[in-house]
Amino acid sequence: MAGRLYIPSLDMARLLPELRHEAPLLTATNLAPRRPVSHVKLEAGAACLTRVFWGLTPSWLKVLDHAPHCARAESLDARPMFRDAFNGRRSLVPVGGVYVWKSQPRFKQPFLVTRVDRGPMLLAGIWCRYHTDLTEYADSMALVTVPTNGFLAPLSDRLPALIDAADAMRWLDPETPHETAQALLHPAPRELLGAFPVSRRVNDPANQDPACAHPTGPMLRWNEQEK
Repeated sequence: MAGRLYIPSLDMARLLPELRHEAPLLTATNLAPRRPVSHVKLEAGAACLTRVFWGLTPSWLKVLDHAPHCARAESLDARPMFRDAFNGRRSLVPVGGVYVWKSQPRFKQPFLVTRVDRGPMLLAGIWCRYHTDLTEYADSMALVTVPTNGFLAPLSDRLPALIDAADAMRWLDPETPHETAQALLHPAPRELLGAFPVSRRVNDPANQDPACAHPTGPMLRWNEQEK
């Protein structure tokens, strides 16, 4: 499950050349749920970078602490709050990595899951609009998770689904057939992602210094010779 995000400065123009910027990319070393985050959604047929509340908040939800920050890909059709967003309001969250925690005998060791080339990742999201008062609206979002590939399974059983930049517009477009969008939600290839241990400072979301994302050990990566 995605409990924290690492969002460094990213070259969004290179990642999505046609991207419009409604607001600058929000960066964070250790971003926890129920905080503002940048995401890409479709507006007037164009991909637009804007800000969103991380926690899906339909109009009937009264307590923000109950807003789910993740939605299982297998359950998108089962729960109305997920189904409605998946069928017409899909988004992408650009990040540099996702923190996960591996259980140890005495504590949980945090790891940062990244691309092995440390390139940016586009995480699949779904969003909805909610009232902030009688006249104002805001957007909220949940990440879509899939089972972790076998290589990373010892660290976490689920991770956010990654959408390739080449598939970004297909994912965002509400006209994309349901089955096509669903087919984009799958575990990442084993050779794409790696993970390295980081300081337990990341356990406290108040800690936002660079040390949170600094490796404290070598990156774990899939070795084809060991398959």
